[in-house]
Amino acid sequence: MKSINPLTNKPFKTYDEHTAQQIEEALAKADATYHAWRKTSFDERSRLMHKAADVMRNNKDRYAQIMTDEMGKVKKESVSEVEKCAMCFDYYADHAAEFLADKPLEVPEGKAYIAYDPIGTVLAIMPWNFPYWQVIRFAAPNLMAGNVGILKHASNVSGCALALEEVFIKAGFPEGAFQSLLISSKHIDKMLEDPRVKAATLTGSEAAGSKVAQKAGEQIKKTVLELGGSDPFIVLEDADIDKASEAAVKSRMINCGQSCIAAKRFIILKEVADAFTDKFVQKMSALRQGDPNEEGVDYGPMAREDLADDLLEQVKASVDKGAKVLLGGDRPDKAGAFFNATVLANVQPGSPAYDDELFGPVASIFIADNEEEAIRIANASRYGLGGAVWTTDIARGQAFVRRVESGAVYINKIVASHPAVPFGGIKLSGYGRELSHLGIHEFVNQKTVWIG
Repeated sequence: MKSINPLTNKPFKTYDEHTAQQIEEALAKADATYHAWRKTSFDERSRLMHKAADVMRNNKDRYAQIMTDEMGKVKKESVSEVEKCAMCFDYYADHAAEFLADKPLEVPEGKAYIAYDPIGTVLAIMPWNFPYWQVIRFAAPNLMAGNVGILKHASNVSGCALALEEVFIKAGFPEGAFQSLLISSKHIDKMLEDPRVKAATLTGSEAAGSKVAQKAGEQIKKTVLELGGSDPFIVLEDADIDKASEAAVKSRMINCGQSCIAAKRFIILKEVADAFTDKFVQKMSALRQGDPNEEGVDYGPMAREDLADDLLEQVKASVDKGAKVLLGGDRPDKAGAFFNATVLANVQPGSPAYDDELFGPVASIFIADNEEEAIRIANASRYGLGGAVWTTDIARGQAFVRRVESGAVYINKIVASHPAVPFGGIKLSGYGRELSHLGIHEFVNQKTVWIG
């Protein structure tokens, strides 16, 4: 497995793929560790989880650099991601005991409650775009619940995968509590069939989610899937256009646009469409593209050359269907997996920009005649991960968001994940929830106890 720096498109490190024997050893080690780990107290788990947070903070520059080198994230964003992971460790260290405390039930006689027990080894299949955060939001709650984890990470971020395993080792977690396997996807089916793997969580594409869900379903094993998103960013006519346009740029361009919950479809009521579009295009054009290691750079390359090429084909196909390029629409003539910040208008049904997820720095603007049309456009997507609405009338916004088909809708706020709030989607964006108390309850046995 090769790590290729998307800034130069040159490989800089090679990793040996784990063998079938090493996979078996990891499964055996995880299973053995689980039977001991499940008996540890919340105080002990919390102590180690806080230490893991310290490890990440104390090594944030080194861990951030691995991420920047492997997938091109701007260095300041890489550092922020590491710090966010440490926050998640602390959050579950502080709240897991409360979330998993016995829950009393009202029954006609006797005493009853729900007890939350761990289930064993959870397999995590994770993507490259937030190579630490995607993993930690699975690992922190599950280890605090008494489960153990095995990570199959994206092959282009093997350095990040090994760094994560290092975090848990340095923090003092028992060997086998968290393991990273450098393997290809061809091994996943066999691992899901193994009785020692009790559940699986995946963040990735619809195709990958469908395959994992199908195989896990054959084994009667639970899954949590976080798949694609084409989030609507809806601006009502009474919105603060300066604030909305500024937020729109940040929401579209975080991680060079390679985020499931990045705003991708900007649905603007006609009364403010021209004003918003002018400010949005102006602010997008002012962004500085360049080496993600340099200060002052707003966005770097995409994670891989093939991803940039695929995005270019999507943009070209959308233009062929009638979309108008207001900004960008192409790749710069230089080395690296770069793609210029792009704004499209007049996007037509049947085009990639209308129907699909554009996973990169491309924004699509839609003009709606009224609220009803804005809702129709927002819900026309097969995805339902996140969304945002901008209005100065909060009561109006609260009524509006109930009609948006999405796992989360924020009002006057960029959609972002946080340990304290549930995260997950509906429709083809997946099912299940990560983070908050809902996330830690996904992979536990919610056991009913009734005392007569």
